[in-house]
Amino acid sequence: MSRCPLTKLPLVSSLLSLFSVSAVPVWLREYQLANLPSDVIAGLVVGILVIPQSLGYAALAGLPPEYGLYAAIVPVLVYAWAGASMVQAVGPVAIAAIMTASSLAPYADRGVAVYVSMASLQAVLVGVMLCLAGWLKLGWITQFISRGVASGFISGAAVLIFISQLKYVTGVPFSGNTLLSYLHGFIGHIHQLHGLTTLLGAVGFVLLLLNRHSKGWLWGFWLNQADAKWAGRLFPLALVVIFIGLSHLFGWGDQGVKVIGIIPSGLPHWSLPAMPKVDELMTLLPNVGLMALIIFVSSHSVASHYARLRRERFDASLELKGLGLANLVGGFFQSFAIAGGVSRTAINVDSGAKSPIASVVTVGVMVSALLVLGPLMSPLPYALLGATIMSSVIGLIDWRTFIHAWRVDRLDAISFLVTFVAVLVFGLNMGLVLGLLASFASLIWQSSQPHIAIVGVLEGTEHFRNINRHDVQTFDNLLIMRIDESLFFGNSESVQMQLFSAIKTKPQASEIIIIMSAVNHIDLTAQEMLIELNHALVSQNKRLHYAVIKGPVMDVIEHTDVIKQLSGKVYLSTIKAVQELKKIA
Repeated sequence: MSRCPLTKLPLVSSLLSLFSVSAVPVWLREYQLANLPSDVIAGLVVGILVIPQSLGYAALAGLPPEYGLYAAIVPVLVYAWAGASMVQAVGPVAIAAIMTASSLAPYADRGVAVYVSMASLQAVLVGVMLCLAGWLKLGWITQFISRGVASGFISGAAVLIFISQLKYVTGVPFSGNTLLSYLHGFIGHIHQLHGLTTLLGAVGFVLLLLNRHSKGWLWGFWLNQADAKWAGRLFPLALVVIFIGLSHLFGWGDQGVKVIGIIPSGLPHWSLPAMPKVDELMTLLPNVGLMALIIFVSSHSVASHYARLRRERFDASLELKGLGLANLVGGFFQSFAIAGGVSRTAINVDSGAKSPIASVVTVGVMVSALLVLGPLMSPLPYALLGATIMSSVIGLIDWRTFIHAWRVDRLDAISFLVTFVAVLVFGLNMGLVLGLLASFASLIWQSSQPHIAIVGVLEGTEHFRNINRHDVQTFDNLLIMRIDESLFFGNSESVQMQLFSAIKTKPQASEIIIIMSAVNHIDLTAQEMLIELNHALVSQNKRLHYAVIKGPVMDVIEHTDVIKQLSGKVYLSTIKAVQELKKIA
């Protein structure tokens, strides 16, 4: 198979080299031609089905519709070459689109050319940040974004996206970036509601919603399972064709219905993004950083999920590079920020995709749409694009995660709720920041409240278990406790209080044994706490002993007063400590 012409471009080849991305990826060198029919079919299906979505996401981002197709060409090719996932389908998505619109709101009144150029610049900056993160191997950063925060942010954004599309499905002009501002704008201009536009939007929304959530009985009662499946997939495209035909026949554009107009024929071309002033750039960068984070988190979750299902290795740092290069190069070809799409990836996999060749075929469909279908799509009402977006984002409101978290992990549920409400009240960027702060606060709280168990030995064994959970043997002169967390300044006080409280429950115990098997680190504050604990026990005629201290921890504390002033001993095993100290009693 020949090398992709895209890699021959100086910019692309230089970037591939700079970020250590192979000019010929492994998957292409090992590609099996037997997979080609499946990849071609999957690529054609995805390409055909996402045309209306791409147009809608461009409108959501505040861009002319054709830019949705532009964003599904060059970035997709670059990701197919450099991305970590074999089957993830990238392109314009709802979250990236609304974050684009939100961050570029100050440029909305400066003309289309300025706004488009700023959107491309934003894509370039997102790409640079993701590439640098990949180069620095920061893929592990996803570990610090809880499921609650991620789901809360996406759910809140989905609500904002849904409300924002009312301007297309009703004809009421309004703007904003929070729930209150959207509602205030909508109510303030409600007198401009356009009857025919509202009717078309409502009909389109209901039909798409029924197709998405009730396709089982909508198609299943008169089609077999396989045909019903394809009918559900192709229905949105069929609806687009029907609306275009009816709009042309009845002249909806002449009746006040906003239509997309003539889509310029031709492919995206090389274009330098805007060069803003330093103060404008500094204002834009925080938004870009948050967008890059969300793009990576959402794409990573999709790609890693399918990698697990397909039993493939997934490299988070390579994913960062792939997404970064896709956005960076795409920004020079009139694209706005892109990410991995949940629905398009699901369709891609379900249609039989085996490799990124499917994405290359999808690009071919987009190219054909721009070259051939542009004039034909001009009568398409914006109302249907709005209805398409509204019906698709409903599925992003993840109440199941919140309900489940509320049952099993209240802190994660609170993080979800804080993020969700903050997004609605303060907008996307501030909502995400507050959600991350809530997540970090949750992490700090959990770390500051370590679990400490009073344990006993299971009869006939050398195993020690929590006295509240198991029937275990204890000893009058011994109090055995296990600390299940590393010790540091954030939890030292809590640990000390719990230890003293446990000691008070068994005043006759003269030998205190602390099992340290779960302690991986002890900082200076924690060392001072242990020294103070030892002195307090000595004043009560009690001795403090440690059992199962890990080697790296012992290396840190063996030359400190934690060990030097210890009233008792350090034991390699808890059972050895019990056997020896029980004899003394």
